[in-house]
Amino acid sequence: MHVPRRLFEKLAGKAVKELPEYFKQKMENVIVTVRYTPDRKQKKRFGKNLLGLYEGIPLAERGQSYSGAMPDKITVFQRNIESSCSGRSYNSRHLWRRRRCSGKTDIKKEIRHVLMHEIAHHFGITDERLKQEGIY
Repeated sequence: MHVPRRLFEKLAGKAVKELPEYFKQKMENVIVTVRYTPDRKQKKRFGKNLLGLYEGIPLAERGQSYSGAMPDKITVFQRNIESSCSGRSYNSRHLWRRRRCSGKTDIKKEIRHVLMHEIAHHFGITDERLKQEGIY
């Protein structure tokens, strides 16, 4: 299922606004962006089907000298999320998902799922730990 870019950005914005307050408070120096697809470097490092990406210094690794740093960034990749909603299997950092999305609400749920995964990385939680905990 494909949606216009503006609608996807609006759905991503709503997904961020609807995050639990605890997460929003911990994300004061994090920006969320939308790109159509990962760039060449990202594809090479993480695979072409990447749904989202956290770039920054996880909270658990920050020292006292962290102040004044550039914001961390979470990027959600529109085309890959849309493709994952088409029932195709996609690997989000080695986490296989197969979804069927029937409308805007389902796409927003998928965006939220990707955001929560990337927020876990912001908190310093690795993919391996997410798997061990049975979250993915």
